[in-house]
Formats: sequence, structure tokens, C-alpha cells
Amino acid sequence: MRASINRPPTPDVDEEKRDEPTLQDIINIKLIESGEKENLKELLRERLIECGWRDELKAQCRALMRKRGRSNTTVDELVRNITPKGRAMVPDDIKAELLQRIQSFLMSVAL
Repeated sequence: MRASINRPPTPDVDEEKRDEPTLQDIINIKLIESGEKENLKELLRERLIECGWRDELKAQCRALMRKRGRSNTTVDELVRNITPKGRAMVPDDIKAELLQRIQSFLMSVAL
């Protein structure tokens, strides 16, 4: 907040924006309220298992632990190193399917 001798503090632009939910916040709330978020998570889980993504990620985790040593690797380090690789490994067709489902959901609730 900016203050002046002659006037009360003026809220910064960032503080004003925090009061209003963003479009992303609104979409997330709608997904949660309708139960669609859980459905999408389950679909993603199934598709990743089907395409072998999960097994590949497990193998990469094991390889990293072998390389660094089990006692020298924390869960946080493992997550920090594997997360970018895991996100990059998600097949484009799965991303497209999820995007299509989200778009269909948004059209049905007519935001």
C-alpha cells in the first residue's frame, strides 16, 4: 500500500485484483462443484497407465535413486527432478482428449 501524509493509503493494483476470482478460479470451482474434476483426474490416471507413462516414470525415479544413492535422495529432490520430465512425457493425444473434455464441460455450463 502506498501512503501519503494528506490522504489514506491507496490500494495497489495487485491487491484489487486479488479480491475478484480469475476465470481460472471460476472454472476450477465449477469443475470441483460438478464432480467433473475428479472424473478428469480418473480419466488422466487411466490413460497414463494405458500408455505406459507411469511405468516409464517409475523407471526414471529408480534410475535417479541408483545414481544418487538411496540415502542421498530426498522425496523433494526426486519430485523436483522428475516433475518436468513427467509433464513433458504426457502424450499429446491425452492432452488433447482432456482439453476436449474441459471445453465440452465449459460449453455445457455456459460460462
